[in-house]
Amino acid sequence: MERWKESQLTQLSCTTDIDSAYQIALGFAKNIGFKFFAFSTTYKTKNNQSNTIGRNNFPAGWNTEHAHRNLSSIDPVMAHCNHSALPVLWSEQVFAKAPALWEALQAQGIQHGWSQALHDEESGLCSILSLARTHCPINPLELYENLGFSVFMGRHLHSLVMQSLPRRPPAPHLSPREIDVLELAAAGKTADESARILNLSPRTIHFHIQSAIEKLGVNNKISAIIAAIKAGYLNSPSVPSR
Repeated sequence: MERWKESQLTQLSCTTDIDSAYQIALGFAKNIGFKFFAFSTTYKTKNNQSNTIGRNNFPAGWNTEHAHRNLSSIDPVMAHCNHSALPVLWSEQVFAKAPALWEALQAQGIQHGWSQALHDEESGLCSILSLARTHCPINPLELYENLGFSVFMGRHLHSLVMQSLPRRPPAPHLSPREIDVLELAAAGKTADESARILNLSPRTIHFHIQSAIEKLGVNNKISAIIAAIKAGYLNSPSVPSR
C-alpha cells in the first residue's frame, strides 16, 4: 500500500467524531480520483419513524431535489444496497426504471459513481457509502482496487454513527410462565383455556398477563403480545383479534 494511503487510513481510524472522520474520508476519496463522497445510515426512532444520519459533498441542487422529491423512495441504488452488500456501479441500465432520477444525476454532473452497503447484523442497520465523479467511467479493475478502502472507511464511519445513536433500553425480562401465557394468548386461547392447558387457575393466568403488560410497558394484552414478538420472546406472528 502506498504510504499516503496508509497514513490517511490510520488517521481515519483514530478519529472519534463523524465530522472529522468524514473530512478525512472525503480527502481520501478525492486522492483516489472521486470528487464526490457520501455516507449515510438510516435507523428507526422511538416512534418507529425513519431517520437518516449522513454526510456528503454532492451539489446543493442535487441534495435539495433529492429531499424535496423524496427520490430515495425510487432510487434503485438505495434499493440494491438495502438488500445486498455487493457494490453497484451506477449506469443508465441500473436506473432503467427510474429514468428521471438518472437524468437528474446527469444534470448535476454526477455522471459516474458506485455505491457499497454495510449491513450490521447486530443492530440490523444498513449504511451506504458512495463515490462519484464527473468524468471517466469506472472500470471493474478500479472498483476492485478500491473496494477494500471503501469497506474500511465505511466500517469506521458506521461505528461512529452507531456510537451517536440513542441506545435502546434492554428488552424487559419475562419469566418462562409469562411467556407461556402470552404464547397461548397469541394462539387465541382464553384465560380459562390457558388455565386448563397450564394447570393453573384463571386468576393466575390474569396475574401473569398483567405482569407481562407492566414489564413490557404497554396498555393491554394485545399490545403485550406484539411487544413480546418484537422483543423475540414469541415465535408466532399470529395475534388474536380484539
